[in-house]
Amino acid sequence: MKRLDFVGVLNLTPDSFSGDGLIDPKSAISQAEHMLNDGVAIVDIGAESTRPGAAIISAKEEWDRLEPVFTFLVRKYPNRISLDSYHPETFAKALKISKGFILNDVTGLNNDNIKKLVIKNKLKVIISHFPKSLGTNIQAGHIKENKIDSFEQVKTELLKQRQDLIDRGVNPKDIILDPGIGFGKTVELNEKLLTFAESLPGIEVLIGYSKKSFMGNHRMSTKRNLQSGEIASKSGARYLRLHSDLINSHKRLLI
Repeated sequence: MKRLDFVGVLNLTPDSFSGDGLIDPKSAISQAEHMLNDGVAIVDIGAESTRPGAAIISAKEEWDRLEPVFTFLVRKYPNRISLDSYHPETFAKALKISKGFILNDVTGLNNDNIKKLVIKNKLKVIISHFPKSLGTNIQAGHIKENKIDSFEQVKTELLKQRQDLIDRGVNPKDIILDPGIGFGKTVELNEKLLTFAESLPGIEVLIGYSKKSFMGNHRMSTKRNLQSGEIASKSGARYLRLHSDLINSHKRLLI
C-alpha cells in the first residue's frame, strides 16, 4: 500500500477563511506541536490569507508574523516544517535561520527569484500550481474570467517546473507537486483534481482540499472533507493537507 501522510495547516492570520487563524506566537507554536505530536508529518505555516478579497500584506509584515513561530519550530523540528508564501524576501530570511524547511510556493514557482533560491540551496519544495498567465497575483485567480478548466494544463505546467528544477540539479525526491485546488480553477476542475495523483504515478503529490469553497455549502462539514480525502488517497496522493480539526477524522484513511 502506498504511504499516506498528513500536512497540518497553521494559519498565522487574523482573517483566515476557516476561522482558525492564530496571531499569538505561543498559541501558534502550541497548535503546531499538538499537530506534530498527533501524527502529522509536516506543519505548513502561512501568514497571509489567500481567500477571495483578503488584504495583501507586505513581505515585511508577513515575516514579522512568521519569524518567532518559524524560528522556534524549524530548529526543534527540522525538515518537518513547510513555509507557505510567494514572497522571495520571506524565503530568503528563512534561509538565514535554517535550510531545514520545505519551501511551499503557492504560486507555482512563477517568480524566478523563488526558483533560484530552491536551486541554489537545493531545498525540498512543494510546487503548488497557479496558472502561469496570472504570475503571482493570487487575488486574480479568484476572478471568474481568469479561472482555467483544463486538467492537462495543470499537469503540463507542473511537470515543466519540476523538470526544470531537476535539470538544474534539484533531487527529484525533493519535489512534491500540488495541483493547487482552489487557486485559479473552476469548481468542476477543482473536483477533478482530487484524483490528480492518479495521473502522475511515481511522483509525490500533495492534495489540499481542506474546507475549500468548491465543496459549496458543505465545505465546513467533516463528512464532505473526508469524502474528498477518500478520493484523493485512493487516487494515490502521498500527502493530504488538512486543517487541525479534521486530522482525527481522517486517520481512518491511514489504516
